[in-house]
Amino acid sequence: MPLASAAAPSAWHHSPRPTGTRSRLREADRYEDQANNAARDAASWSTKAARYGKEAADLQVKPARAEPAEQQAAERARQREQREAERRATAERKKVQGRLATNEKQVGTVLRQLREPKPEKLRVLMPGAASEGDLRVSREQAPIRTTVERALHRDLVELDVRPAATTDRPLDGLTRFRPHVVHFSGHSDTGPIVFEHDLDELHEGAVVTDRAFASAVKATDDPSPPVLLDSCHSAARIKNLVETVPSAIGMADEVGDGGAITYAARFYAAVADGQSVRAAHDLGRAAVELAGLPDHELPTLECPPDVDPSTTFPVKPPQ
Repeated sequence: MPLASAAAPSAWHHSPRPTGTRSRLREADRYEDQANNAARDAASWSTKAARYGKEAADLQVKPARAEPAEQQAAERARQREQREAERRATAERKKVQGRLATNEKQVGTVLRQLREPKPEKLRVLMPGAASEGDLRVSREQAPIRTTVERALHRDLVELDVRPAATTDRPLDGLTRFRPHVVHFSGHSDTGPIVFEHDLDELHEGAVVTDRAFASAVKATDDPSPPVLLDSCHSAARIKNLVETVPSAIGMADEVGDGGAITYAARFYAAVADGQSVRAAHDLGRAAVELAGLPDHELPTLECPPDVDPSTTFPVKPPQ
């Protein structure tokens, strides 16, 4: 057989791969595995990132939702505290009202047991002067006392009658008797007021000017009393007196004894019946007119601008 055929390679025999190629294939497989693992890790991290993103979005929404809820909870807590405070305040008020009611009841019981104080009497100082003997001062003062004694509230009027009055007697009466009204009976004519001297025989009287009389009336610590000058032409005097006293009454012209007595008696009777100064004055004038005397328009009432005689009641009866 020829040598050449013996040397030909068999078709079924494979030559081995070189060592470098297998090494590179193994590295490629390893890189592929690493790539697959990285891909899986990336997918996992993407999922986690998406989840974290959602959670972050939720966390951003929650404060906005939580703030109104917290405000509502705080408002509900405040309302509960307010209701509790109001409840306690109401309970305390009821306790205080109960105590006050008890105290008022006790005080009322004590007051009922005590005697009510008697109202202060209306004190009328009545100096009279007739030094020349041409006036019957006592004849005027007596009817006044009689009518007051018959009045409704006679116990609330006290008269201090001082006939033959010198200038000292009114001063004594002002400080000791502390009158609410000064009623002078005597002469004044168109000139000053005339008092008496301390003499037994008839004589010319002691002349007292309007200013001196007003100064005497207002000199005490007590409020100045109203003045009634029951003397002729004394209305000219009272215009000066109302600068000092709360009211004054005088005669606009020469007045007869009958008119002067009738007016004064009815005036004080009305006062003792609880009438106002205005009503007593009008009733006094009405009494003179009803008696048929011509002097009913002579009595004149003067008051300061801030005094209303219709609301001035010298005698206040007890309730």
